[in-house]
Amino acid sequence: MSELDKLDAYLSSDDSPDDCMMLSDLDGFLHGVACSPVPIPVEEWMAVAIGGVPSDLPNWVLEGISVIFLSIIEGLASDPPEVDPIFWEAPEGHVIAMDWCEGFMQAVSLRPKDWLKLTESGIGGQLIMPIIIHILDENGNSVLGISQEDLDQTLNEAAEHIPDAVVAIHRFW
Repeated sequence: MSELDKLDAYLSSDDSPDDCMMLSDLDGFLHGVACSPVPIPVEEWMAVAIGGVPSDLPNWVLEGISVIFLSIIEGLASDPPEVDPIFWEAPEGHVIAMDWCEGFMQAVSLRPKDWLKLTESGIGGQLIMPIIIHILDENGNSVLGISQEDLDQTLNEAAEHIPDAVVAIHRFW
């Protein structure tokens, strides 16, 4: 079992805190923290990610999360930048990026005023669109008003653009 599989199993288990993120939303959240326009202290984002107090978790879990975060930072600093989001895969084979995008937006919500420069600018607002497209309301409807009949195709197309969007957002700052 790989370290990532071991971490995924722990996060999905009853041993983890009730409010901890699962692997896909955690990965999206960590990408959002890495792309933040202002630094977010590790103590703050780690507590959100695990839904509790870091000292309550096994050290290997905290180390695993830190390794993922550092690999995201290194990927964004590479030339060319590398972004490899952890999306769920449906039995039919298509990716499900919703949890990842919700995690990313949860990171944005840590510093909403600082993100306004991106979201309110013409070009910057478009950069985050492949992520925002995946945000649905409690009834499963698009917050952007995308019709149910077009939603699956739109989500699949948007998911393909998320790695480039993350790189562009990171470069924006």
